[in-house]
Amino acid sequence: MEDDIEVVGEAGTAADALARIPATRPDVAVLDVRLPDGSGVEVCREIRSGDDSVRCLMLTSFADDEALFDAIMAGASGYVLKAIRGAELLDAVRGVAAGRSLLDPVATARVLERLRDGGVKRDDRLAHLTDQERRILDLIGEGLTNRQIGERLHLAEKTIKNYVSSLLSKLDMQRRSQAAAYVARLQAEKR
Repeated sequence: MEDDIEVVGEAGTAADALARIPATRPDVAVLDVRLPDGSGVEVCREIRSGDDSVRCLMLTSFADDEALFDAIMAGASGYVLKAIRGAELLDAVRGVAAGRSLLDPVATARVLERLRDGGVKRDDRLAHLTDQERRILDLIGEGLTNRQIGERLHLAEKTIKNYVSSLLSKLDMQRRSQAAAYVARLQAEKR
């Protein structure tokens, strides 16, 4: 019903979204954080690692600090609560499409406070990383995708993927978002 917005596809599951988003190449993918077969955050991470031109707007029922943090680390451009009004959702889609970041201010304030106050006990896990793994870890902390890291370091995306697997193993982590959160906490400690 809006002249400047066209719905190019719809999906009810993470699997459908992962198949349809690359096929339809939307400017903005509006993703529910909780999907019947997985997480919209994981869909965002997958989509953005394959095509970082697709902007993701996360939609959720609850102000969940962990989900917000994971969404930011996955490369989401926006995070809004489902209580948002229709006109505000359209504005959010337009804002994200225009390249603006749109995050629920209350939830964002809590996450930032947690980062500042949380702190991490000193550990020697970083000592096990090579210099290249450490550089890649820092870039993960900046929210870069494997492709973006590869471009920055002049390495193939597959090579970056191998480095990421290795550093996650050395840090005893399963997910990239855990590594990003770890970097954020280390940086917050330094302040």
